Amino acid sequence: MSVSETSAATSVANRYGAPKRMRTRRQKVIFGAVIAILTLIFVAWLALGRGEPSVASKDVGFSVQDSTLTEVDFQVVKDPAATAQCAVKALGSSFAIVGWDVVTIGPNGTNSGIDQGRTTAQRASVRTESLAVSGIVDSCWIVPAP
Repeated sequence: MSVSETSAATSVANRYGAPKRMRTRRQKVIFGAVIAILTLIFVAWLALGRGEPSVASKDVGFSVQDSTLTEVDFQVVKDPAATAQCAVKALGSSFAIVGWDVVTIGPNGTNSGIDQGRTTAQRASVRTESLAVSGIVDSCWIVPAP
């Protein structure tokens, strides 16, 4: 190497940094194993429900009584011993919310509903400010125990 080539290489190294060292095969295997273990832990966390009790709802139907009241029928699936709340809304013809209510579904026995008390039918009466054209469950959640 000549002096000019050496100074050019030094100049490039000073400007952009020294060339990166290649990882050894052992380092690559360890890195891959760590990533695989972290991925497995994350997937298990998702599959096991993140430790939170779950609740799900399914819209069954609705009935518009008049311009001030809509009834919404739905099913709730939850642990029979848990208390859940569901936000139920009535929508107008422009899909604007014309009524809203939060319904509390308390604990129930294993002999009520189906699936040993996990699934129960609910009916919510939602007061509306104008004529509704549909009624749905917006979301449900488990109420923490006091």
